[in-house]
Amino acid sequence: MDRRDFLGKIIKIFFLTLFSVLSAISLLFLYPSKIRKRKVQFFEVLKEEDLPRRGVKKVVFRYPRGEQILRMKAFIVNHNGRLFAISPVCTHLGCVVSWHRKKEQFLCPCHGGRYDIEGRVIEGPPPRPLTKLPLKIENSKAYIGLKI
Repeated sequence: MDRRDFLGKIIKIFFLTLFSVLSAISLLFLYPSKIRKRKVQFFEVLKEEDLPRRGVKKVVFRYPRGEQILRMKAFIVNHNGRLFAISPVCTHLGCVVSWHRKKEQFLCPCHGGRYDIEGRVIEGPPPRPLTKLPLKIENSKAYIGLKI
């Protein structure tokens, strides 16, 4: 085998490998992920009468995941006549934020991220607002939805 044939085979192998890798990566993006297949399940968190009339209320509830029972925290907010639920997980590095009633802000203890009452970033490193969670009220009970 001379040098020209050798280089030709190397180039063919390189492009075939590159094509295979790019094809595999594109299939990963096109194939539906498990996350998209998960359905929202609602879990009871409060009685309707215990919902905040205005401001923020922290709730803790339990939900099943596989064979385990996990605890979840969330905030239920009643602001400007709108009732919604917010995840307490900071969008920067996943620390748990707390509600500061006097400042009327959610504060992240890890890197100083601050969010307004609707979960929008005010200051600090968080790249996006706090995640809103599905909230529904049925039969005088409040339910928060999670993708499980």
